[in-house]
Amino acid sequence: MYYERKYSDKIHNLVRFFPVVTICGARQTGKTTLIKKTFPGYNYVSLDLPSTAAMAENNPDEFFRSYRTPLIIDEVQYAPALFRHLKRKVDDNRHNMGRYILTGSQKFNLMKEVSDSLAGRSVILDLENLSWQEIRKKNDSILSGESLIKLITRGQFPELWRVPDLPAASFYSSYLATYLERDVRQILNVVSLRDFERFIRALAPRSGQILNKSDLARDVGVSVKAINDWISVLQASNQIVLLEPWYSNISKRMAKSPKIYFCDSGLLCYLLGVNAENYTVSPFKGQIWETLVYAELRKINQTADNPVTFWFYRDQAAREIDFILEKGGFLNFAECKWTENPDKSDIKTMTVIAGELAAKGTAHKPGKHSLICNTGQPFSISDSMMAVNISHLEQLVL
Repeated sequence: MYYERKYSDKIHNLVRFFPVVTICGARQTGKTTLIKKTFPGYNYVSLDLPSTAAMAENNPDEFFRSYRTPLIIDEVQYAPALFRHLKRKVDDNRHNMGRYILTGSQKFNLMKEVSDSLAGRSVILDLENLSWQEIRKKNDSILSGESLIKLITRGQFPELWRVPDLPAASFYSSYLATYLERDVRQILNVVSLRDFERFIRALAPRSGQILNKSDLARDVGVSVKAINDWISVLQASNQIVLLEPWYSNISKRMAKSPKIYFCDSGLLCYLLGVNAENYTVSPFKGQIWETLVYAELRKINQTADNPVTFWFYRDQAAREIDFILEKGGFLNFAECKWTENPDKSDIKTMTVIAGELAAKGTAHKPGKHSLICNTGQPFSISDSMMAVNISHLEQLVL
């Protein structure tokens, strides 16, 4: 079963304006399937095969004779030396657009190679797992109740929805082992993969929380430097994202600790031992819900014509707002709660902070204020606050 991706239209548009389009994403997010389905007339080669990667790395002229344009080059990070030869190929006919589509599962490495060799010649796009909207096209009931909990705990890797009978625990066990053996060893020479796996598991209960590297280092039993390196590995391989705090004074934003989120709620549930049967009694259900909501917001934003910037708010009194969406001088506030029937007590902090920011007379204008929960239908909690479910997230972004 193939799930249509909203990304297809955006990529189709970009190949009209760039000679090279680079698609980044974690393993198993569907990069190869998406590109093959979207561009069936392109030739295809994967550098996952060591002999092909060696040809691309050491004998690029033979590689380009063997694989003609228009060309999809999959897992291009395995031949970093190929990028400077791609530059030469592109510059031979600079205005011939859409000749190469590159995919890779190591974001930072690809960004570096593209910025060094293909600056101005390539655009980089991030592809995450299936969105709720993409899954719902073939599963109409996924909105609330047991079906929503299944979505949260199963996660949104395409393979888990293509094969409905595939046990999620078996998928994630294999995924984690493959990820540790391949990406971690290539990006960073981790001495002990066992320590790295302990680090991932210690990080899971912190999803949706402010990152405290010292506490994490103490719990794992490694140095803060190791934690810094390992956080970078997870970011580079698209397993986690960091969310920075918002301040009206931009210079202060860089000095504060970010919040950390796993990219997929299913992998997070696997690491936490949470499944559809025990989700509602799990002490982590609020963090897992927030993790899913942020993933959905990012996916909507990725295909938006005018994307927003995401932040979170935290002041010296430790009062927080989960998400601030900054767009065109407006600030939209969003708080996440796993509840079907929120009331004014759930929005008290957001209401107070919104009032204080408005009273300060900042350059930003107040926007929409929303509580994102698992209610069946949206409703007004107050004059300025709406309770919404995941089907209304587009209204916050677009």
